[in-house]
Amino acid sequence: MPRDAARIVSWNINSIRVRVEQVCEWAKANDADVVLLQETKCGDADFPFDAFTEAGYEVAHHGTNHWNGVAIASRVGLEDVARGFDGAQAPPFDEPRLMAATCGGVRCWSVYVPNGRELWDPHYAFKLVWLERLRHELISTGSTDLASVVAGDFNVAPTDDDIYMPSRWKRRTHASEPERAGIKALVDLGLRDVTREHLPEPGVYTWWNYRPGQFEKDHGLRIDLALCSPSVADATHTVWIDRAARGATRPSDHAPLVIDLTTSA
Repeated sequence: MPRDAARIVSWNINSIRVRVEQVCEWAKANDADVVLLQETKCGDADFPFDAFTEAGYEVAHHGTNHWNGVAIASRVGLEDVARGFDGAQAPPFDEPRLMAATCGGVRCWSVYVPNGRELWDPHYAFKLVWLERLRHELISTGSTDLASVVAGDFNVAPTDDDIYMPSRWKRRTHASEPERAGIKALVDLGLRDVTREHLPEPGVYTWWNYRPGQFEKDHGLRIDLALCSPSVADATHTVWIDRAARGATRPSDHAPLVIDLTTSA
Protein backbone atom coordinates (compact mmCIF):
# COMPACT_ATOMS: atom_id res chain seq x y z
CA MET A 1 0.00 0.00 0.00
CA PRO A 2 1.37 3.48 -0.84
CA ARG A 3 2.52 5.63 2.07
CA ASP A 4 -0.19 8.22 1.43
CA ALA A 5 -2.93 5.66 2.11
CA ALA A 6 -4.31 3.82 5.12
CA ARG A 7 -6.46 0.74 5.54
CA ILE A 8 -8.78 0.37 8.54
CA VAL A 9 -10.62 -2.91 9.08
CA SER A 10 -13.51 -3.87 11.37
CA TRP A 11 -14.11 -7.55 12.05
CA ASN A 12 -16.29 -9.43 14.52
CA ILE A 13 -14.04 -12.44 14.86
CA ASN A 14 -16.27 -14.57 17.12
CA SER A 15 -13.43 -15.83 19.38
CA ILE A 16 -9.89 -14.58 18.90
CA ARG A 17 -8.35 -17.68 20.49
CA VAL A 18 -9.99 -19.85 17.83
CA ARG A 19 -9.01 -17.55 14.95
CA VAL A 20 -5.87 -15.65 15.97
CA GLU A 21 -3.78 -17.17 13.17
CA GLN A 22 -6.50 -16.37 10.65
CA VAL A 23 -6.71 -12.75 11.82
CA CYS A 24 -2.97 -12.11 11.89
CA GLU A 25 -2.37 -13.80 8.54
CA TRP A 26 -5.27 -11.91 6.96
CA ALA A 27 -4.06 -8.58 8.38
CA LYS A 28 -0.55 -9.06 6.99
CA ALA A 29 -1.72 -10.42 3.63
CA ASN A 30 -4.15 -7.53 3.18
CA ASP A 31 -1.79 -4.81 4.41
CA ALA A 32 -4.13 -3.65 7.18
CA ASP A 33 -2.94 -0.65 9.19
CA VAL A 34 -5.60 -0.81 11.90
CA VAL A 35 -7.81 -3.77 12.80
CA LEU A 36 -10.82 -3.22 15.05
CA LEU A 37 -11.99 -6.51 16.53
CA GLN A 38 -15.21 -7.44 18.28
CA GLU A 39 -16.45 -10.49 20.17
CA THR A 40 -12.97 -11.65 21.14
CA LYS A 41 -14.54 -13.84 23.84
CA CYS A 42 -11.68 -13.78 26.32
CA GLY A 43 -10.29 -11.88 29.26
CA ASP A 44 -7.19 -9.74 28.99
CA ALA A 45 -5.04 -12.48 30.54
CA ASP A 46 -5.99 -14.91 27.77
CA PHE A 47 -5.67 -12.57 24.79
CA PRO A 48 -2.89 -13.63 22.34
CA PHE A 49 -0.87 -10.41 22.47
CA ASP A 50 2.34 -12.12 21.30
CA ALA A 51 0.80 -13.22 18.01
CA PHE A 52 -0.05 -9.63 17.12
CA THR A 53 3.38 -8.38 18.19
CA GLU A 54 5.03 -10.97 15.95
CA ALA A 55 2.78 -9.82 13.09
CA GLY A 56 3.96 -6.24 13.55
CA TYR A 57 1.03 -4.77 15.48
CA GLU A 58 0.59 -3.01 18.77
CA VAL A 59 -2.63 -4.20 20.32
CA ALA A 60 -4.92 -3.20 23.17
CA HIS A 61 -7.73 -5.40 24.45
CA HIS A 62 -10.76 -4.93 26.65
CA GLY A 63 -12.21 -8.20 27.91
CA THR A 64 -13.19 -9.75 31.23
CA ASN A 65 -14.42 -13.29 30.49
CA HIS A 66 -15.57 -15.53 27.63
CA TRP A 67 -18.31 -13.12 26.52
CA ASN A 68 -18.05 -9.96 24.41
CA GLY A 69 -14.59 -8.36 24.22
CA VAL A 70 -13.11 -5.75 21.86
CA ALA A 71 -9.59 -5.00 20.66
CA ILE A 72 -7.64 -2.55 18.51
CA ALA A 73 -4.50 -3.64 16.67
CA SER A 74 -2.40 -1.01 14.90
CA ARG A 75 0.90 -0.71 13.09
CA VAL A 76 0.62 3.11 12.84
CA GLY A 77 0.57 3.92 16.54
CA LEU A 78 -1.74 3.18 19.45
CA GLU A 79 -2.26 6.16 21.75
CA ASP A 80 -4.76 7.41 24.32
CA VAL A 81 -6.47 4.05 24.75
CA ALA A 82 -9.87 4.25 26.43
CA ARG A 83 -11.92 1.26 27.54
CA GLY A 84 -15.66 1.39 28.01
CA PHE A 85 -17.84 4.41 28.62
CA ASP A 86 -16.47 7.37 30.49
CA GLY A 87 -17.79 7.70 34.01
CA ALA A 88 -19.75 5.11 35.99
CA GLN A 89 -19.39 1.53 34.80
CA ALA A 90 -22.18 -0.15 36.74
CA PRO A 91 -23.54 -3.44 35.35
CA PRO A 92 -24.55 -4.10 32.64
CA PHE A 93 -22.73 -1.08 31.19
CA ASP A 94 -19.42 -2.47 32.41
CA GLU A 95 -19.51 -5.19 29.75
CA PRO A 96 -16.42 -4.98 27.48
CA ARG A 97 -18.12 -3.69 24.35
CA LEU A 98 -16.36 -0.41 23.56
CA MET A 99 -12.84 0.90 23.28
CA ALA A 100 -11.05 3.69 21.47
CA ALA A 101 -7.50 4.59 20.53
CA THR A 102 -5.76 7.10 18.30
CA CYS A 103 -4.00 5.33 15.43
CA GLY A 104 -2.00 7.35 12.94
CA GLY A 105 -3.92 10.50 13.81
CA VAL A 106 -7.39 8.90 13.52
CA ARG A 107 -9.52 8.25 16.59
CA CYS A 108 -10.67 4.66 16.10
CA TRP A 109 -13.56 3.13 18.04
CA SER A 110 -14.20 -0.62 18.18
CA VAL A 111 -17.90 -1.09 18.93
CA TYR A 112 -19.86 -4.20 19.85
CA VAL A 113 -23.51 -3.27 20.39
CA PRO A 114 -25.64 -5.68 22.47
CA ASN A 115 -27.66 -8.18 20.44
CA GLY A 116 -31.02 -7.45 22.05
CA ARG A 117 -32.29 -11.05 21.73
CA GLU A 118 -36.05 -10.46 21.33
CA LEU A 119 -38.22 -7.33 21.23
CA TRP A 120 -39.85 -8.29 24.52
CA ASP A 121 -36.57 -9.18 26.27
CA PRO A 122 -34.96 -6.79 28.81
CA HIS A 123 -31.77 -7.06 26.73
CA TYR A 124 -33.59 -5.20 23.96
CA ALA A 125 -34.22 -2.21 26.23
CA PHE A 126 -30.57 -2.41 27.30
CA LYS A 127 -29.54 -2.30 23.64
CA LEU A 128 -31.50 0.89 23.00
CA VAL A 129 -30.11 2.59 26.09
CA TRP A 130 -26.60 1.42 25.17
CA LEU A 131 -26.89 3.04 21.74
CA GLU A 132 -28.03 6.28 23.36
CA ARG A 133 -25.11 6.16 25.76
CA LEU A 134 -22.77 5.65 22.81
CA ARG A 135 -24.27 8.76 21.21
CA HIS A 136 -23.55 10.80 24.34
CA GLU A 137 -20.02 9.38 24.50
CA LEU A 138 -19.34 10.53 20.95
CA ILE A 139 -20.77 13.96 21.70
CA SER A 140 -18.71 14.38 24.88
CA THR A 141 -15.50 13.39 23.09
CA GLY A 142 -16.18 15.66 20.11
CA SER A 143 -15.82 12.77 17.71
CA THR A 144 -17.47 14.45 14.74
CA ASP A 145 -14.97 17.32 15.00
CA LEU A 146 -12.01 14.94 15.01
CA ALA A 147 -10.77 12.49 12.40
CA SER A 148 -12.77 9.52 13.69
CA VAL A 149 -13.93 6.05 12.68
CA VAL A 150 -16.67 4.47 14.80
CA ALA A 151 -16.83 0.91 13.52
CA GLY A 152 -17.86 -2.54 14.56
CA ASP A 153 -20.76 -4.92 14.98
CA PHE A 154 -23.79 -2.70 15.63
CA ASN A 155 -26.26 -5.59 15.51
CA VAL A 156 -28.64 -3.37 13.52
CA ALA A 157 -29.47 -3.46 9.81
CA PRO A 158 -30.08 0.25 9.10
CA THR A 159 -32.61 -0.29 6.27
CA ASP A 160 -34.51 -3.07 4.54
CA ASP A 161 -31.86 -2.96 1.79
CA ASP A 162 -29.47 -4.38 4.38
CA ILE A 163 -31.49 -7.59 4.87
CA TYR A 164 -31.74 -10.50 2.45
CA MET A 165 -35.47 -10.95 3.07
CA PRO A 166 -36.97 -8.03 5.03
CA SER A 167 -40.34 -9.74 5.47
CA ARG A 168 -38.69 -12.40 7.63
CA TRP A 169 -37.32 -9.77 10.00
CA LYS A 170 -40.54 -7.97 10.80
CA ARG A 171 -41.10 -7.72 14.54
CA ARG A 172 -37.58 -8.99 15.23
CA THR A 173 -34.45 -7.43 16.66
CA HIS A 174 -31.85 -5.98 14.29
CA ALA A 175 -34.57 -4.44 12.10
CA SER A 176 -36.96 -2.69 14.50
CA GLU A 177 -37.64 1.01 14.13
CA PRO A 178 -36.28 1.96 17.59
CA GLU A 179 -32.96 0.23 16.82
CA ARG A 180 -32.74 1.93 13.46
CA ALA A 181 -33.54 5.24 15.11
CA GLY A 182 -30.57 4.64 17.41
CA ILE A 183 -28.29 4.30 14.39
CA LYS A 184 -29.84 7.35 12.72
CA ALA A 185 -29.17 9.36 15.88
CA LEU A 186 -25.47 8.56 15.49
CA VAL A 187 -25.52 9.56 11.83
CA ASP A 188 -27.35 12.76 12.75
CA LEU A 189 -24.31 13.77 14.81
CA GLY A 190 -22.53 14.23 11.49
CA LEU A 191 -21.09 10.73 11.09
CA ARG A 192 -21.39 9.10 7.69
CA ASP A 193 -22.08 5.47 6.80
CA VAL A 194 -19.26 5.07 4.27
CA THR A 195 -20.33 1.58 3.22
CA ARG A 196 -23.68 2.90 2.04
CA GLU A 197 -21.96 5.81 0.29
CA HIS A 198 -19.57 3.59 -1.66
CA LEU A 199 -21.75 0.47 -2.01
CA PRO A 200 -25.27 1.89 -2.38
CA GLU A 201 -26.91 -1.14 -3.97
CA PRO A 202 -29.08 -3.58 -1.95
CA GLY A 203 -27.66 -6.95 -0.98
CA VAL A 204 -24.39 -5.80 0.58
CA TYR A 205 -23.95 -7.97 3.66
CA THR A 206 -21.38 -8.50 6.42
CA TRP A 207 -22.97 -11.36 8.42
CA TRP A 208 -24.39 -14.74 7.45
CA ASN A 209 -25.86 -17.31 9.85
CA TYR A 210 -23.88 -20.50 10.37
CA ARG A 211 -26.87 -22.63 9.39
CA PRO A 212 -26.07 -24.73 6.29
CA GLY A 213 -26.65 -22.92 3.02
CA GLN A 214 -27.13 -19.43 4.44
CA PHE A 215 -23.82 -18.08 3.21
CA GLU A 216 -24.00 -19.98 -0.07
CA LYS A 217 -27.48 -18.54 -0.73
CA ASP A 218 -26.30 -15.08 0.33
CA HIS A 219 -28.93 -14.87 3.08
CA GLY A 220 -27.13 -12.15 5.00
CA LEU A 221 -27.42 -8.90 6.90
CA ARG A 222 -25.38 -5.72 6.90
CA ILE A 223 -24.91 -5.15 10.63
CA ASP A 224 -21.21 -4.22 10.68
CA LEU A 225 -20.90 -0.49 10.08
CA ALA A 226 -18.17 2.11 9.72
CA LEU A 227 -19.50 5.52 10.76
CA CYS A 228 -16.91 8.16 9.91
CA SER A 229 -16.43 11.81 10.71
CA PRO A 230 -16.68 14.09 7.65
CA SER A 231 -12.91 14.41 7.22
CA VAL A 232 -12.43 10.63 7.22
CA ALA A 233 -15.47 10.02 5.02
CA ASP A 234 -14.15 12.54 2.50
CA ALA A 235 -10.79 10.74 2.50
CA THR A 236 -12.36 7.31 2.00
CA HIS A 237 -11.90 6.17 -1.60
CA THR A 238 -12.87 2.48 -1.35
CA VAL A 239 -15.02 0.32 0.92
CA TRP A 240 -15.14 -3.44 0.52
CA ILE A 241 -16.22 -6.57 2.35
CA ASP A 242 -14.00 -9.64 2.16
CA ARG A 243 -16.49 -12.43 1.56
CA ALA A 244 -13.59 -14.84 0.98
CA ALA A 245 -12.74 -14.63 4.68
CA ARG A 246 -16.31 -15.67 5.54
CA GLY A 247 -15.91 -18.67 3.23
CA ALA A 248 -12.64 -19.81 4.81
CA THR A 249 -12.19 -22.89 6.98
CA ARG A 250 -13.72 -22.40 10.45
CA PRO A 251 -14.70 -18.78 9.71
CA SER A 252 -16.32 -16.16 11.84
CA ASP A 253 -19.95 -15.58 10.86
CA HIS A 254 -18.92 -12.00 10.00
CA ALA A 255 -16.69 -10.85 7.14
CA PRO A 256 -14.06 -8.10 7.47
CA LEU A 257 -15.30 -4.62 6.58
CA VAL A 258 -12.47 -2.64 4.98
CA ILE A 259 -12.18 1.09 4.41
CA ASP A 260 -9.30 2.54 2.40
CA LEU A 261 -8.30 6.16 2.97
CA THR A 262 -6.13 8.67 1.20
CA THR A 263 -4.14 10.28 3.98
CA SER A 264 -2.34 13.03 2.08
CA ALA A 265 -2.65 14.95 -1.16
